[in-house]
Amino acid sequence: MPDRRTFLAGMLAAGLAPKPSWADAGSPAYLSAAMAPDGSFVLCGLSAKGDIAFKLPLPARGHAAAAHPKRPEAVAFARRPGTFAIVLDCRSGAEIARLAAPEGRHFYGHGAFSPDGDLLFTTENAFEDARGMIGVWDASNGYQRLGDFPSGGVGPHDIRLMPDGTALVVANGGIETHPETGRAKLNLPTMRSNLSYVSLDGRIVEQADLDDTLQKNSIRHLAVSPGGIVAFAMQWQGDLAAHPPLLGLHAPGAPARLIETERHDTAQMAGYVGSVAISQDRLAATSPRGGTLQMFDVPARGLTGQLKIEDVCGVAPASSGFIATSGLGLVAPNVGSPRGARTHVVKWDNHLVVVGCGGAA
Repeated sequence: MPDRRTFLAGMLAAGLAPKPSWADAGSPAYLSAAMAPDGSFVLCGLSAKGDIAFKLPLPARGHAAAAHPKRPEAVAFARRPGTFAIVLDCRSGAEIARLAAPEGRHFYGHGAFSPDGDLLFTTENAFEDARGMIGVWDASNGYQRLGDFPSGGVGPHDIRLMPDGTALVVANGGIETHPETGRAKLNLPTMRSNLSYVSLDGRIVEQADLDDTLQKNSIRHLAVSPGGIVAFAMQWQGDLAAHPPLLGLHAPGAPARLIETERHDTAQMAGYVGSVAISQDRLAATSPRGGTLQMFDVPARGLTGQLKIEDVCGVAPASSGFIATSGLGLVAPNVGSPRGARTHVVKWDNHLVVVGCGGAA
C-alpha cells in the first residue's frame, strides 16, 4: 500500500486532492473590517454567534470585503478613495495578491465574484472625467487585471451578483469626487443616482432611476433576496429637514418602490443609511449617524420595529433574522434580543459580508 505522501501526490497529479474550503479557515459566517485598540487595521472572520474566527492585518482602513464563493479567500477593499485591495488566504493570513487601481482610478470599497469565483468585479472611479467603471480581475490566475466596462452612472459604490448569476446590480451613487479634494462632493446640484443591471460581459441590461424630487438621494448600498428583489439604501445630500425616504425595493422589469415611514421615524436615520440586509421577507437598515436599526416587512413595505444602537452600521441576514455590529465593538447575533451579544476590543467598520451560506437569506 502506498504511504500517505505518495497517495496525496498521486491525487494532486490527478487533480483529485481535496481543495481548501472555508471550513479550513474556521468556517466563518461573516467578514468585517475593524480597527484594533493599537490603531492598526484588521479583517476579521466572525462566526454565526459573533465570535472572532480569525483576525488578519490590513495595511490601512478597510471598508467592505468580497468572499470567494469556494476558496477560503477574501478580498479586503480600502475605504474610498483608496487604491488598494488585498487578497488574503483566510487560513494563514498570507497575502495572495494585491490589487492596485489603474492610474486615474480609485476603488469604492466593494466588489463581487462571478458564480464560479473565476472573476472579481470592482467598483471604480475614473476621476478625471467622472465616469463610473467596473474593473474585471482574473481570480483564477493570480487576480490579473483583464479589463473594465462602464457601471452605467457616476460614483458606483456597492455591487452585487444577481441570484441567476448572469448580471450584476450596481448602486451608482451619482456623486462626483476627486482624490485631490479628498471626500468632497463636487456635483451636488446636478447629481443623479441609479440602479444599473449589467451583464457579466459589460452590457447594460436595465436601469432604474429616482423621481426628480429625490435628485439628491444617493443610492449607496444593496441587498438582494434569493428571489431577485433588490433593496437599495440611500444617503440624502440635501436639507435634512426634508426627511425623504431612504430605502427602496426593485425587481427587474418593474418600477422602483420606495419604503416610506412616518416623518419622525425617517428622522431617526439622520438622512443616512449605512447598510441594508434582507432575511426572508424582512429587511433591516442601519444608520450610524442616527444610532438606529430599523426593520421592515418587505411585501408590505412597512416598518415593524426599531432599535437604538450607538454607531450601528454592519448588518447581515442570520438564522434568527439579523446580525449587527457597531463601531463600539458590539456584535448582536440576534437583533432585538440581548441574548448572545458579544463585545470585542475592536471598532467594527461599515459592513458585514456573508461568507458562502453562513448567513440565512
